Amino acid sequence: MLDISELPSEPQSEDWGFVFAGRNTVTSLRGQPGSPWRLSEVTEQWGVSHHDAVPVGRWQDRGAWAFSVPEDSINQTEHLSGNLYGLLGRVEDSLFHAHGRAYQLLYWRDTHRHCGRCGSLTRAIEDGRAVLCDSCSLRVYPRVSPCVIVLVSKADKLLLAAAAGFQKRFYSTLAGFMEPGETCEDAVIREVREEVGIEVGNVRYFSSQPWPFPSQVMLGFFAEWQSGELALNPDEIEDADWFDISAMPPTPPNASISGQLISHFIESL
Repeated sequence: MLDISELPSEPQSEDWGFVFAGRNTVTSLRGQPGSPWRLSEVTEQWGVSHHDAVPVGRWQDRGAWAFSVPEDSINQTEHLSGNLYGLLGRVEDSLFHAHGRAYQLLYWRDTHRHCGRCGSLTRAIEDGRAVLCDSCSLRVYPRVSPCVIVLVSKADKLLLAAAAGFQKRFYSTLAGFMEPGETCEDAVIREVREEVGIEVGNVRYFSSQPWPFPSQVMLGFFAEWQSGELALNPDEIEDADWFDISAMPPTPPNASISGQLISHFIESL
């Protein structure tokens, strides 16, 4: 498991490196799926400087660092490169979350090179935990956007939806970002109303999951239908319906919190 209570301060050749090319993870074709690199291998493969390393935490009792390399530097005969989502369910959760944290920190650094208040360049401080603008003293820590995700039930049926633009790859539970000033329960009720036009109640917390696409945390809930007929928002939802567990459409893997919500509901019947 990744330990983030203490960040490494100086890269060592035997430390671990989580490598990304754009949005894609980069691992070795010779190793286990999702395995990080040794820093000595990162230096040898890409010639990156240790100054480019972003501290992630400690993995297997060694420092862990994140690196961004050029997308055109990937060698198909040596490297395996793919979307981070492709690791979900294929590697242990702890390794997936380590990759996810590494990507989120790289994304944060890339999008906060300049101060959001005055536009000046920022620099890393607090051993990499924050960036600081020396011109106006604005200090910024990594941002995490909270999202609610909810399985809505109606007696023994569950509401599943295909998101617009995803070509019905699978039917999932409803989800959306929280707004300033909302409670989680308020966000659940609003998102369901906005996306499918029904009212829900009896909102109950289930669990949470870091979701590095690019920097969310998913807060899972159950809720029950109270009133209304399905009226889909075409900008958000392509299709939605009430499903009996004996006639389920393709759903997300159990490694995702959506899959866990669905499995828990089915097992509770």
